[in-house]
Amino acid sequence: TKGQIAKTEAFNRILARVKDTPNEEVINEIVLRTQSQAVYAPENVGHFGLNLMRYAHFTSPIRRYADLVVHRALVSGLKLGGGGLAVSEANTISQTAEHISMTERRAMAAERDSVERYVAAYMEERVGAVFDARIASVTRFGLFVRLAETGADGLLPMRALGPERFRHDQKRHALIGERSRTAYRLGDIVAVRLAEATPLTGGLRFELAGANETRLRPAATPARKSRSSRKVKKPQ
Repeated sequence: TKGQIAKTEAFNRILARVKDTPNEEVINEIVLRTQSQAVYAPENVGHFGLNLMRYAHFTSPIRRYADLVVHRALVSGLKLGGGGLAVSEANTISQTAEHISMTERRAMAAERDSVERYVAAYMEERVGAVFDARIASVTRFGLFVRLAETGADGLLPMRALGPERFRHDQKRHALIGERSRTAYRLGDIVAVRLAEATPLTGGLRFELAGANETRLRPAATPARKSRSSRKVKKPQ
């Protein structure tokens, strides 16, 4: 409910209800989107997603700079010898946390962009082919769909739905035809035809396909997985 304080238990109940259902992947992604982006912080404010009151970003072997900071802080705190945090570094830990939060977001964006470009290059030879896709997002300008076989994402623009005018029902996550009442809802399976693939930008554009058109199923490639963060999560 709007204005209600989000709690981890509420999200867990939602995820449990959709487990092993056709909409599990979509609902998991929506739940992840509703949370504020994770950030590093010097204060121990816990982890919202894991429902922990105390949490530190600590892995071994060290994979990220945040891990290195925690390891060095332990060296200093436990007086284990050289290599700990200097006093000057400890005094600027807030700036360090802010900086590595920014660089991690930048790295994730670069990873996403590169994957989209490679997927578009792979799909370029399949323009005109028909695929089964799930509606992953509903907007006022069209539908974002995800191919079942490859996990590739693309846009099915509003104009591709035909001459009828469609209304965006934000609350129901649907586009609804004003005359026919045809509805395209989040999680629905639709047959789509790949109309355009642009490797330079990583964009894929689709059209609705006829019910009797033959699907082309390309060799499967690893589907992209949603990356759940292991850092501090704050409810919106």
